[in-house]
Amino acid sequence: MSTTPPVLAAELAGAWADIQRHHPELPDLAAPESLIGESSSACGHELSFERLLHEAVHGIAAARGIRDTSRAGRYHNRRFLAIAEELGLDHPEEPHPSSGFSLVTLNSEAKQRYRQTIERLHRALKAHTVATAADTKRSFRGPAARHGSSGGGVRVKAVCDCGRNVRVVPSVLAQAPIMCGGCGKPFRIPEVVGAAVG
Repeated sequence: MSTTPPVLAAELAGAWADIQRHHPELPDLAAPESLIGESSSACGHELSFERLLHEAVHGIAAARGIRDTSRAGRYHNRRFLAIAEELGLDHPEEPHPSSGFSLVTLNSEAKQRYRQTIERLHRALKAHTVATAADTKRSFRGPAARHGSSGGGVRVKAVCDCGRNVRVVPSVLAQAPIMCGGCGKPFRIPEVVGAAVG
């Protein structure tokens, strides 16, 4: 499988089209390649099918003329949540103080409905990550990279099956598992990419 951004962009466009089959009012995705390598702390996770579905919520809100966020797009309100539920996304009962209902997760029905699409996108993202990592090993990234530091970056929520969570830069989690001191299992970034719009 080719791992060039255009191939990943095509997989993203295909996944978006699959969402449109179930939700015809969803506008077209103008530039799928703009999502590659971009993370969003407001969304709470990096690129994955779950994040694509999150972006689709915003697309449908825009098509309906609904203001689904405030605070410069960071706070996702109950109107966002209502559309998210239509698309198969769940959220804990209480909103996050700064991002509202942005941290949505796929429900079991949506996982089943989009299973094949999720698998295809996961494979494309994984191949792209491997190819990108190989490219950056030959590039100068400064003292933080040479000394094994994360060098900063957007931190996302990684969870453990026992319910604990930590904020971590995804590239750090990709280097080696971070084990939970409570139950001994590894922390993971929720859904699809598992360590891999808003």
